[in-house]
Amino acid sequence: MVHHYTGCAGCAQCNSGWPQMCEEVPVTVYGIDGHGAHAPYMKVRADTLVPLDERLSFTAGAAISCGTGTAWGAFERMGLTGRDTVAVFGQGPVGLSATLIATAQGAKVIAIDVDDERLGIAKAFGADFTVNPTRDDVAEVIREYTSGKGASKVLETSGAASAALDSVRVARAWGTIGLVGLGAEFRLTLSQVLRRQLNIVTSWTMSLQGQRACADFVIENNLELDRLFTKHWRLDQAEEAYRLFNEQSSGKAVFIP
Repeated sequence: MVHHYTGCAGCAQCNSGWPQMCEEVPVTVYGIDGHGAHAPYMKVRADTLVPLDERLSFTAGAAISCGTGTAWGAFERMGLTGRDTVAVFGQGPVGLSATLIATAQGAKVIAIDVDDERLGIAKAFGADFTVNPTRDDVAEVIREYTSGKGASKVLETSGAASAALDSVRVARAWGTIGLVGLGAEFRLTLSQVLRRQLNIVTSWTMSLQGQRACADFVIENNLELDRLFTKHWRLDQAEEAYRLFNEQSSGKAVFIP
């Protein structure tokens, strides 16, 4: 597996496994600032490599290196435990990964999405309860489901401003909200956070150690990450794959060189 950020490899942040937080040089990203993986071979720095256990498929490794690892990194920062009730906004690749991870840890999971098909997948992945905000008031429904308390952990993966605001509304007192979705700007009234003493954390993918820990967790809990991928494409089918992706006619896709 490849950790897709590179730093100087010598500062405190890089040495602690966080090259994306490098303090010395501009951070670069494979596939954005240099050649990516849309090729049979690619050149990477040795310090960005994480061994892929033989019990994991290449597609599982791809998931851990991106969406699944992003969910893992967020939960590490949020302090997820099996005693939590977790609300996950967005059931794309990151959100579905979060549903899988939280369920495997024993937490109760509430999946939220505007797409009923994705909610069905979340249910199959272990979600205890699903909410479609186009039909229901998310906060009202979740308060009712949790006997008026709200969710102890809330992870926002969609990037929608409405979801970020709803994250605050559904969190219980002293709850923790994790933000990983990039999207529209939103305005938050601080009194909504202060009066219930909410914790808001942000997360940007995962550390190198987190990538290894995520892989170990996937193996130990037999998580079927291959189920995240709905399409497998050859590299010579990239044009068609991206057309469907732009039309949102495809779930998570993977290129097989």
